[in-house]
Order: sequence, then C-alpha cells, then structure tokens
Amino acid sequence: MTRMSTLVAGVLGGLLLSVGMVLADDDPRVVELQSKIRALEQQVADLARGAGDAATLDEIERQIQVLAREIESLKLGEADAEATDGKHGLGPSASKVYGIKRGVTFGGYGELIFSSPSDTLQDGSPSGRDASIDLLRAVLYFGAKLDERILFNSEIEFEHVTTGEGDEERGEVTVEFAYLDFAIRDEIGIRAGLVLVPMGFINERHEPPTYFGTRRPLVERVILPTTWSEDGVGVFGDVGSMLSYRAYVTSGLAAAAGTSSGAGGFTAGGIREGRSKGAQAAAERLALTGRVDVTPVKGLGVGVSWFTGDAGQGLPLGGGTLDARTTVADLHAEYRWRGLSARALYARTSISNAGDVNVAQGFTGDESVGSRQFGWYAEAGYDVLTHAKASRQALVPYVRYEQVNTQDEVPAGFAANPATDVDLLTVGAMWKPIANVSVKVDWNRTENAARTGSDEVNAALGFMF
Repeated sequence: MTRMSTLVAGVLGGLLLSVGMVLADDDPRVVELQSKIRALEQQVADLARGAGDAATLDEIERQIQVLAREIESLKLGEADAEATDGKHGLGPSASKVYGIKRGVTFGGYGELIFSSPSDTLQDGSPSGRDASIDLLRAVLYFGAKLDERILFNSEIEFEHVTTGEGDEERGEVTVEFAYLDFAIRDEIGIRAGLVLVPMGFINERHEPPTYFGTRRPLVERVILPTTWSEDGVGVFGDVGSMLSYRAYVTSGLAAAAGTSSGAGGFTAGGIREGRSKGAQAAAERLALTGRVDVTPVKGLGVGVSWFTGDAGQGLPLGGGTLDARTTVADLHAEYRWRGLSARALYARTSISNAGDVNVAQGFTGDESVGSRQFGWYAEAGYDVLTHAKASRQALVPYVRYEQVNTQDEVPAGFAANPATDVDLLTVGAMWKPIANVSVKVDWNRTENAARTGSDEVNAALGFMF
C-alpha cells in the first residue's frame, strides 16, 4: 500500500505542477484545482499511515483522472472540452460505447434551423425563396459492449421530422452507420458493417456543438458528400497519442443510375447522388478508403484521407462496360490553442472517362459530370469567454471562406455550367451555455459565376447527449 500511495502522491504532484505552468496562481480555476489536490494529498497521507483500503485508493485514482481532464482543458483554454473529445475519429456522443466496460449506451443529437434568404439573387432577379424553419435532424446512437473485445455501434437519423409523404425532401429515416468492432489492441482493431467513409472533418464527427456554422461546410456536403457511409470491413487504431488511422475495403459509388438500387448516379453537382448509403450497394467493383492523422505537437492535427474505386460497377455501355475510376482525396489540418480554433481543408475528385458517364446518364451540354472537381475552406473562431473568471460557457465568433467547383474540368464536347463555380462566405457566432448545447447565428453570402447566388441569415439550435 505504501508504494501505491507514493505513486499516487507523485502523480498528484505532477498534476499540481502542470496547473501552475498553465495559469497564474490567482486564477480561480487553479485555486479550485489546488484545493482538490490538497484534499487528495491528505487522503494519500492517511493511506500511507494505513488508514485506508484498496477501495479508497481506487477512488483517488478515479479523481486523478477527472483532474487530469480538467487540467488538459485548461492547457488548451477550452470551456467545452467535453464537447470536443471523441474516440477513433467519432464525435463525443457517437463514441460513448467506447467508454464503458460492459452493457448498452444511448446517445444522440439534433438541430433546429431557421433560415431567412434574401429576396433577390446576385443579378438582382427575385430569388423566389421564403423564410423557413426545420427540425433538420434528430439522431439516436445505440451501442453495446458485448464483451471486453467486441462492441456494436450505430447511428439512426431522422431528417425533416416525418417520412412517407411522397416527397423525399420531407424526410427520411437512415441508418448512418452500424458496425462491429473487434479490438485486438490499441494499435489495431477490426471493424465490419456499415461504416462512415473516414474523410474530412464532418463525415465522422457531425454533432452540431462540435463545429462552426449553422450548416455544415459546403465543401463537406458536395466534394465530400457528408454523410457518406458504405458497407465494408477494415482496420483502425491509435499508435500512442501521435498517430491514428482507419482503412477499409467497401462498396463503391455508382456513376450512373441502374448500377445500384439506392443511387441515382453522378451529376453536374458532384458525386453525392452516387452514394448507395449501404442499401443493396453496388459491389461489382469494390473501393478502398483510408485516413491517417498525426499530432506533431499538442493542439495541432494534420492528416490525409482518400477514397478510390471504379464507379462504373460493370454497367453495360457500347458493347463493353462503363469504366469510371473515381478518386476523392483530401488534406486537412486543425489547430486549437486556448480560445482559438482553426481548420483548413482541401479536397479534390477525379473521374476517369467522365464522357462515358455522361452518355450513360444521358447528359448533354452543361449537364456534364465534372472529370475534375475541387473544393477548399478555411475557418477560425475565438472563444471570447476563454479568459473569463470561472466561466464554463463559450461565446465564439467565427468566419469561414469556401470555394467549390464541381465542373472544374469537363470532357471534350461538353460545357461547364457557371453556377457550379461557387464562393461562400460565412460570418457568425456560437454560444454554448453548456458544452453539449449550441446556439448559432450566421450570415452567408453565396456567389457563383452565373450570378445566381444569394445571401442568407440562419439561426440554429443544436444539442447532443
């Protein structure tokens, strides 16, 4: 018991030193932590004299973990550390099952959006759009730790409140992911089922309080068609705190209608309609997808993601079969320090034989699928309450700029529609009364080469649990 007590005392001393290095001693958060540590030190001293048992030591170790998380939050200056933590790339609610020893977990998130578009477009013509309010998503997570090495995790999403009214824009129920993990060790595990394609920031991590903007970035809706999931199997793991990875063999995209029961094929607007969402997915041609992220220094993360496969799926065409190798790749970086949060992402899609895809889809002129598509964005926000005395709230003004072009290059004999060359500026603020609730208001200006863009003011309520 004495050796264990000495170890605990050493850890407590290290924690106290860490707090002292982060903030001034007169910061009320430091004073509070110091008080907690002194209380634990007294308990350790009692243990050293034999006035305690193993259960008491276990409770002290649990409290040490709590203090460690608080100190890490202070190091990064985050009022919302709970809302940014996750596991294996997933958001905090989606990864709850990883934090239990056995049993079932339940979580979810939702978002309500009010949108007020401008009356006119860039060129001065009427927009024809009216203000609206929408319960955009209500999402439920169900997980089960089946034993110490095998777990099940799932996400079920309800969009636009209701379904079954004959209008796909009115709503749908979708299983976003449903997979089994077989844990071998921290460095490697096996995942099988309906998995999220591990690209970008938002596809795997989309709870509203974890990102800026009333709406997800346009780049991650168009070039990286969030939410994007495929049936597959692969490996994942964390190598210490410096590197994480995921790599899967999955079902592929469908470049043309008829190659998958759930897909309508590629369009001038991108590859989004080529997703099967795991429903009787096209599997004549499988795909490879993967991701690697590194954390070279505390607070900085950089990584690369990719997806590649033949989206032709063996569809008959002109006496042969459609060959449409589709490769999507992105580079991304994220930085957090004190109240500052910043992200940058560049994504690019290339489609071989896009002219044949046009033929298969019956497209002409500027309806063409883009043989090359790209998008990028950069955003930053600063929590102005990060230095407030004892504040656990967050108030984050933010700005994001994006460029997207789904017809950056088109096959010979076809034209690019200038409306697909888009710039988007978003300026707003997010208030978080607690870590799991966000209230966002922002102004969006969309411009395109056809001058049919418009302005929009949005407000959104988001939550997760």
